[in-house]
Amino acid sequence: MSADAKKSFTFTGWHMVAVMVSFFGVIIAVNFTMAYLATSSWSGLVVKNTYVASQEFNGKTAAIREMLSTGIVGETKVTVSGIRYRLMLPGNVPVVADSVLAHFKRPVGVEHDFELALTPAGDGLYIADRDIQPGNWIVEIMAKTDGRTIMHEANRITVSGE
Repeated sequence: MSADAKKSFTFTGWHMVAVMVSFFGVIIAVNFTMAYLATSSWSGLVVKNTYVASQEFNGKTAAIREMLSTGIVGETKVTVSGIRYRLMLPGNVPVVADSVLAHFKRPVGVEHDFELALTPAGDGLYIADRDIQPGNWIVEIMAKTDGRTIMHEANRITVSGE
């Protein structure tokens, strides 16, 4: 054998240990990161008390059926500068409500949630001006007349930064 001959690589037990530690180290690091992000970003609560929510289900369902039978429809438009909400009956007949409240919720987390009271602008249009951060929102709108809910809807929207 000459002095110029290269020694070939030999995969040893130490190499295998390094591969195993690297492999499982990455898996463990990813799992801990995902667990931290999951527990720190969303409370997981949909309702505060599931038993009470289950007892109220039939009443809420009947109220929604009654509300839908009126034919009232709402049209929501949200921009970074505010919200425009129009209430109409079939045939483009405007609906007058005593109060319209919009509750903005992020799909994950509660730190950015807020409510807006919309003011009437005529012809069934209700508006509120406020800076709204771009991103995904769930906008829950409730309109009432004479203390009775005439429209209650929730829409998932995306507000662009433009």
